[in-house]
Amino acid sequence: DFRRGSFGDAAENERARDMSDGVNIRRARIGMEGKVFSVFDYNMVYDFGGSGVEEAGRVSSAWLQYSGYPVKVRVGFFPAPTSLEDASSFTGSLFVERASVAETVRGLAGGDGRASIGLTASGERWNLAATVTGNTVTTLTYDEQLGFVGRAAYVPFKGKDWMIHVGANANLIIDPAASGPDVALAGGAVTNVRLRDRPELRVDGARLIDTGNIDADGVTALGLELGGQIKNVYAQGEYFNIDVERRNSTLSDPKFDGWYVQAGWTLTGEPRRYNTATAGFDNPRPAKPFNPKKAQWGAVELAARYSTFDLNHLAGGPGNPTLPGAIRGGEQNIISLGVNCAATPAAGAQVGQDLDIWSLRTQYVF
Repeated sequence: DFRRGSFGDAAENERARDMSDGVNIRRARIGMEGKVFSVFDYNMVYDFGGSGVEEAGRVSSAWLQYSGYPVKVRVGFFPAPTSLEDASSFTGSLFVERASVAETVRGLAGGDGRASIGLTASGERWNLAATVTGNTVTTLTYDEQLGFVGRAAYVPFKGKDWMIHVGANANLIIDPAASGPDVALAGGAVTNVRLRDRPELRVDGARLIDTGNIDADGVTALGLELGGQIKNVYAQGEYFNIDVERRNSTLSDPKFDGWYVQAGWTLTGEPRRYNTATAGFDNPRPAKPFNPKKAQWGAVELAARYSTFDLNHLAGGPGNPTLPGAIRGGEQNIISLGVNCAATPAAGAQVGQDLDIWSLRTQYVF
């Protein structure tokens, strides 16, 4: 049950909505990948999952990559690596959903099924990626969006059973998608951008923070990354600053920011795995697969996260009129606690609580 507004306003509380309970198929993916002529990699994934309501199948990724040089070239529809949170595979994420600010930034110029052409290169301690992006495969607009995603990551310190990760990322909307023809007498085509997200869960479709449409010339989101691991304990955090450049020069340009920190502790001793190819952390691989007869429970991990995201700009105090160009998008702070169990290398389950929301995720990968 979710309540908003004044604590003393009974009428307001009565009008507040009760958020949904339920079960959804978050991701149901089937695909294929492989290599041809020894230097070309390919990947095709179709997703039948959804957010609250299961959706029609859609392309999650469909790309061809030339891997004959140290710098790999990838073309097609794929999610460009937008952040440290995004670098983890969807099967290896610490929680059911990404931190809200990381998910919102991911949707600017990255995300599943986005038309892209990108370059990647990596070594034992470093990773670089740069991608030019367009619309997602399910988005139809008059003029397509032009975006850019760049990321650099480095491991400055590393020992036998510990390491430190640092990184930076940039997600740009260079030209927002246009809603119609660019007619000069009408002031040009409307090029709206909108920042919003659900409360790190997808069973209910409510978005508690939402800027509404902002007629913009472009968006710049810059992020800083820090992560580390000591044996079976891992932690990571990111900070994002988002600047929106309005088309209307008489109004101030909105600036938003957010950050998160999260940590995991594997009770059974297995460490999370750092993937040098993606510069991200993946789930621990169980040393002893789930077998109750032998008192084996797979890899059991405790997880915690705090995230905050502020989408207010010149919002002013409650009950006061806003200034011209002000945005009351809201501020969201979420504490998440969870238990992850990787029963076998190809299966897992997560139980989490955030706000007053209980969630359970199970998955099987083959």
